[in-house]
Amino acid sequence: MNEPLTDGRRLKGERRRQELIEATLRVVAKDGVSGVSHRTVAREAGQPATAAAYYFDGIDDLLTAALTSCMDEDADRMRRLAEAVDGGADSIRLLADLMAEVIRDPRRLLAEYELYLLAARDERLRGPTDRWLTAVAEFARRHTDDPVRVQTVVATVDGLMLQALLTDQPSTSAQFEAVLRLLLP
Repeated sequence: MNEPLTDGRRLKGERRRQELIEATLRVVAKDGVSGVSHRTVAREAGQPATAAAYYFDGIDDLLTAALTSCMDEDADRMRRLAEAVDGGADSIRLLADLMAEVIRDPRRLLAEYELYLLAARDERLRGPTDRWLTAVAEFARRHTDDPVRVQTVVATVDGLMLQALLTDQPSTSAQFEAVLRLLLP
């Protein structure tokens, strides 16, 4: 059970830990997973060189925390969207708007996909990515009970987000919406 932190030292420690996670995402966005070290992350976070090693057992622990943080954040946003919609036409527009919002920060999206690919190599990291995929599937199920169509929507959302990193002119909300309307009845 997660109790609220009231001890000032614990709050400060948790804040520092979160700053290191955010710094890890920035390092991954700039230099890829191979650029992550305790020293580079601590420097990016503006903390002492030993801070990352203090809060995380190793680089894998740090990368797992970063992957979990960004994937859980995205999954929570998608889950809230799925819970808020009724499967109507407006819900497709809302998903398209969310996708367009996410690609506005291509560095973070790049870090997420770097970490996503890391999970493809390491089964221990798949929990957070599974939660993201499940959240997208939950949204699709608000529109259809066809499992093939749900799988197609999940793959399309992921593909469109990845493609956004490869173009100078990322898709707009209207373009995302047009693709989603083709897939969802």
